[in-house]
Amino acid sequence: MAGAAGGRKTGKTGDAEGRSGTGPGADRQGTGPGGSDPWKLAFVALLVVGLVCVVAWLLLESRLLVVREVAVEGLERVPEQEVVQAVDVGTGTPLLRVDLEAAENRVAELDLVEEVDVARGWPATLRVEVVERRPVLAVPAGEGYRLIDGDGVRIEDSDTRPGSQPLVNVTGEVEGNAGVRAAADIVESAPDSLLAQIQLVDASEADEVAVRLADGSTVEWGEASDTQDKSDVLRTLMSEHPPQEGRVYDVSDPGLAVVR
Repeated sequence: MAGAAGGRKTGKTGDAEGRSGTGPGADRQGTGPGGSDPWKLAFVALLVVGLVCVVAWLLLESRLLVVREVAVEGLERVPEQEVVQAVDVGTGTPLLRVDLEAAENRVAELDLVEEVDVARGWPATLRVEVVERRPVLAVPAGEGYRLIDGDGVRIEDSDTRPGSQPLVNVTGEVEGNAGVRAAADIVESAPDSLLAQIQLVDASEADEVAVRLADGSTVEWGEASDTQDKSDVLRTLMSEHPPQEGRVYDVSDPGLAVVR
């Protein structure tokens, strides 16, 4: 009787151990509570590595994400083909491999380009945004006129005197001339009402610039500094003392501006 009872007790204990997962066969059937399956971890790791490899292949080696078009915007004077040649990125080049800064530097070397931005346009376009130099002033050139920007760079030539670009008088080479830069700063900051009257900017001395207006009056501008303050003061002086032949507005010191 005692042996039978003992056998029944042992059987119950074994059943309990099997149900609780703590018996000898537990390790063979799975991990304990809160554990991780090493095969699942290995599968996830392989999956991540595979995805990284696929993405890298798509970006660097695949024929899907390569340059198929160079799209250029902002052009008026510069030929598009000239910009494309300066970019110098062949079709079929993976977009991710394009050196954007190097491409920008090559385009920026073109004479009529002032600013340029090169960007990737996924999935297959290289976008080039160009800001061209624009004419601000004119200088006599032979029997005609040369239109230049604020750096003195030649934009185009004209047989007749331009109506929207004032003449500038400087000493020495035009390109890179400090007087041209001073004259351009004045013209670019002048209100439209004044700009329409400017006939000549005498910048033969960069620190003693004078502006001659169509009505015969003159503005002694001085250095090409405080351009906005000088423009505001000049506008006030001209409203109080209308321009006339021989009148002089001295705004070289905007805090002590006078009219003669």
